[in-house]
Amino acid sequence: MQTKTLTKQKAVASKSIRISGAEAVIRCLLAEGVETLYGYPGGAIMPIYDELYKFQDRLHHVLTRHEQGATHAAQGYARVSGKVGVAMATSGPGATNLVTGIADAQIDSTPMVCITGQVPRHLLGSDAFQETDIVGISTPVTKWNYQITRAEEIPEVMAKAFYIARSGRPGPVLVDITKNAQFEEFDFEYKKCTGIRSYDAVPKFDPKKVEEAAKLINAAKRPMIVWGQGVILGQAEDEFKAVIEKSGVPAAWTILGVSAIPTDHPLNVGMVGMHGNYGPNVLTNECDVLIAIGMRFDDRVTGNLDSYAKQAKVIHFEIDPAEIDKNVKTDVAVLGDVKQTLAALLPYLNSNKHEAWLDEFKKKDTLEFDKVIKNDLFPEKEGLTMGEVIKYINSASGGEAVVVTDVGQHQMVAIRYAEFKRSKSNITSGGLGTMGFALPAAIGAKMGAPEREVIAVIGDGGYQMTIQELGTIFQTKVPVKIVVLNNDFLGMVRQWQQLFFDKRYASTELVNPDFVTIAKGYHIDAKRVTKRAELEGAVKEMLASKDAYFLEVCVEKEDNVFPMIPSGASVSDCRLS
Repeated sequence: MQTKTLTKQKAVASKSIRISGAEAVIRCLLAEGVETLYGYPGGAIMPIYDELYKFQDRLHHVLTRHEQGATHAAQGYARVSGKVGVAMATSGPGATNLVTGIADAQIDSTPMVCITGQVPRHLLGSDAFQETDIVGISTPVTKWNYQITRAEEIPEVMAKAFYIARSGRPGPVLVDITKNAQFEEFDFEYKKCTGIRSYDAVPKFDPKKVEEAAKLINAAKRPMIVWGQGVILGQAEDEFKAVIEKSGVPAAWTILGVSAIPTDHPLNVGMVGMHGNYGPNVLTNECDVLIAIGMRFDDRVTGNLDSYAKQAKVIHFEIDPAEIDKNVKTDVAVLGDVKQTLAALLPYLNSNKHEAWLDEFKKKDTLEFDKVIKNDLFPEKEGLTMGEVIKYINSASGGEAVVVTDVGQHQMVAIRYAEFKRSKSNITSGGLGTMGFALPAAIGAKMGAPEREVIAVIGDGGYQMTIQELGTIFQTKVPVKIVVLNNDFLGMVRQWQQLFFDKRYASTELVNPDFVTIAKGYHIDAKRVTKRAELEGAVKEMLASKDAYFLEVCVEKEDNVFPMIPSGASVSDCRLS
């Protein structure tokens, strides 16, 4: 197949140009519409960087301070823009430093193409300087990967890489390019990939399954929807909103699904999962029909599978056949592009209200407000809470900001309480739970949506894992807003130690540096807040700034995040304290 392709390229001389493999890589990126990419140079990828220098008026390369930062920035860019994120690194440690971000992108279905340099073909397998088998290392955490050893392979492989990354259920692709292939010249011609034999990116949906799903929904007395990021990735927000409004079915979200519809929508009943809202968690085990849309029944959502929604008929709208029956047995599986399947479902649905069933959620909401939310958002104690910080961010941003969170207590609090009016407004590390994600991801998110306010909400632990990316902010002048909620602990681990390990706080208390001084060292405006009277004004000052801004808020050291489903427990065992 490759030989035929090359023969065709050479035959059409008028469409081809003779260039190096390194230049071919850059021209492939331009042909795919790439405008921004993130990376860190080194010896094995230097020829590509040399060509990138010549095209810098057309391709904006962002020099991160660590290769992991490049992948997270590419993720943030992709998640907020809907485009494919691109990251580049050299061989050896440069390539292996990408792996955490690649794994994060794989489990969260983020479209990304990573390009790594490699030692020359004749040195492969010789343990040459900075040689690692990045194809072997990354195979479990990529949607596809490939090692290029000849320049003439570049156009076809790069076209496949972008097609695979963005099509169907998106994901990360890695292309490893040996140094000799970067120097070699060949007759270059680029043709975008529109399909690959044996790869069905989007399964064709069965109209009969849509009808079966509609019958179950129409007959239900206590139906409930749980939606995930698939609604956003499938650009099906309008179809989803039409379905819930016509059917009257209460809808709950996973942490990656939030913002597909506004948080104040009357049928939006909150978050499911370990630290989700009390109502949708408990009532999962009381509904008679459970409709899962673009979500994968992660263990943090389901709790103990032996007791999860056993009383309900389960309908699963999903693009990836591998997710059907993987964790939860379904009664009706509707495979296909969710934008198409939801549009096909709508005409079959009866108009309904389910008022009595919705009242059950409202009763649970009242209980949660009295036991948890009131104390988080309107505390009477002296110390600051994470929840009230998010409350003031909501007030100052009007729910229009992109909120990028790291991983831990602050993540759960921010996602529970943040108000969103627009889709693609919540950027977080969901499935992998990568501490250090937020700071570089916020850089990418701001570059992907420069017209929007981007606020990174980070814990003091995760912040220090990628704090070096303050240098990227300083160099690029990207005006992200950074809020560190500092409790001097690895808060989520400490909470588990308190509740389940008799308060043995093993290796979770942090002795932190002066974060404000560090930020100012990077010429970023910064402020520390320790008192409630200072908080609202500080948040307003931060959002009024046209430049990057760092705000540290010192919060209660031993506050816990509730509700909580203990690990291995049923969703019915959701605790309010």
